[in-house]
Amino acid sequence: MMSPALISDMLLPVWVSIKLAGVTTLCLLVFATPLAYWLAKPSRGQIIGRIKIMLMGVIAMPLVLPPTVIGFYLLLLLSPNFGIGKWLLQYNISAFVFTFEGLVIGSIIYSLPFFVQPVYAQFLRIPTSVMEVASLLEPSRFRRFIRVALPQARIGIILGSLISFAHTIGEFGVVLMIGGSISGETKVVSIAIYEQVEALNYEAAHMMSAILIIMGMVMVALIASVSRLYQRP
Repeated sequence: MMSPALISDMLLPVWVSIKLAGVTTLCLLVFATPLAYWLAKPSRGQIIGRIKIMLMGVIAMPLVLPPTVIGFYLLLLLSPNFGIGKWLLQYNISAFVFTFEGLVIGSIIYSLPFFVQPVYAQFLRIPTSVMEVASLLEPSRFRRFIRVALPQARIGIILGSLISFAHTIGEFGVVLMIGGSISGETKVVSIAIYEQVEALNYEAAHMMSAILIIMGMVMVALIASVSRLYQRP
């Protein structure tokens, strides 16, 4: 029989994972949705078109690179001795390594293709005639994006959000490299399971794994339901 303290220690990493997935998905909604819309818009010149192709390739890198490689270079980039981390220290801002904020940055980059691709594809499905009529009725590009493009792409946005949330819940390599294992701050459930297995505490590992399995089944069911709507013409 597990003590209440042990159960609390088990649930804390689950909460950190859910919080991380929620914040990451929210950030992707705000910043990656306009990016996907811009990528899906017809390019007015060859240079812009090539830039978009290169950017799509960069966004897709987490699909082919091991998580530890991405985590390693993000660790260097955000550390106080290199890159952005060193620049932040000059302004008395602490580096993001081994912090929850650092986990969010890493999760956004690692989950970016899982959000952008379905949203990008849905923006591409918007008929050109719809956007042409919208440009005649609404001169503001921002209002056309809010009032016309977003409602038309809502299924792709919902699908991308669900996939990104589910993907972030199961992250291991990237978050371990950037955040380590600080209880209540950076220790997510996947890292907690790994530590319990290392300690041969299989009962706790089973419990946390069961929570992930249940959450995974719910997310897969939601994704499958939305995918049916996504595939409709």
